[in-house]
Amino acid sequence: MNNKKLTKLIKISALVFASALIFSCKSVPQHKKTLSRRLSAQGKLNAAQLAQYFLEKNPQEDRAHIQKFAQYYIDEAAAEGINSDVAFAQMCLETGYLRFGGLVKPDFYNFCGLGAMDAAHPGEQFPTEQLGVRAHIQHLHAYATTQEVKLKNELIDPRYNWVHKTKYVEDIFGLAGNWASDPNYGNKLDVILFRMEEIIN
Repeated sequence: MNNKKLTKLIKISALVFASALIFSCKSVPQHKKTLSRRLSAQGKLNAAQLAQYFLEKNPQEDRAHIQKFAQYYIDEAAAEGINSDVAFAQMCLETGYLRFGGLVKPDFYNFCGLGAMDAAHPGEQFPTEQLGVRAHIQHLHAYATTQEVKLKNELIDPRYNWVHKTKYVEDIFGLAGNWASDPNYGNKLDVILFRMEEIIN
């Protein structure tokens, strides 16, 4: 085969490959971000959708219980102007989808690792599941708002005032290095929200 024919064959092969690549890209549906990553945005997923996502990750839990639990997140977040989707995603990350296994025990009703530092300080404890959710929402509120913004419900987060006076975070990515020392913390939450979005896309 002479050089002229070889060059022509290479050009044709490159054209075929490029065409195939273009068409294959067009045929793959693109994921649309529909859930906000901002802490103070309004959540979009309802309790059934949150429960559906959760049970895909931990099918051992009771559906009725998880749906009621998810509704706590929606209601408490709505009261304080916090993104329920973000809060629920953070609960999933912090508790391993309610499997726990770290310093915080299930009967602490502590769903975001509040005060969990070491064996001597295993984390804050709350009397009920709903109040544990409330404390979580209030702690996010402490990060997401200025000092002048008041809580709607009675303060039960013991660490609220310390955070509220010193830190301000707009979205999940700002939680890295603030809420958690893990530099990938925001990215981990982003992945969970991405999976949650697949329910409604």
